[in-house]
Amino acid sequence: MAAENSFDIVSNVDLPEVTNAIQQALKEIHQRYDLKGSNSDIQFDGKDELVLTSADEYKLKAVIDVLQSKLVKRNVSLKSLTYGKIESAASSTVRQKVKLQMGIAIEKAREIVKTIKDSKKKVQASINGDIVRVTGKDRDSLQEIIALLRNTDFGIDVQFTNYRNN
Repeated sequence: MAAENSFDIVSNVDLPEVTNAIQQALKEIHQRYDLKGSNSDIQFDGKDELVLTSADEYKLKAVIDVLQSKLVKRNVSLKSLTYGKIESAASSTVRQKVKLQMGIAIEKAREIVKTIKDSKKKVQASINGDIVRVTGKDRDSLQEIIALLRNTDFGIDVQFTNYRNN
């Protein structure tokens, strides 16, 4: 029987890197002249949600810029962030919630599977919870699928893991 090769398509965020980026961003925010006294803060629940607060929308945008620059330096993709709407908070401040993308949503997983099937390669793609597993007999076709998916923008950050040769 021919050997089956496979890999998984996942969308995960390295949480320790996010924590480090937040600490660096907070250090810069507390030292920046334009943000001093603005009560700007970044809170992280340790799982998948950030809460950004500042004195007004302009300063909140500056906090977001600082946070994004620190995340990029730590190789955390900005595609994994989903911004909520800006809300008014206590004592005339504004707040914005930011969700971290953990796992692939079912709609995106279906879109990935459809892209793979439309490529007409001899591989099978299946959705297993929040990952997509791609299997095939030929390693070259799996490599071509990886190249195809890297060049396609799904609006989320995807990684290719668990590459197996059986």
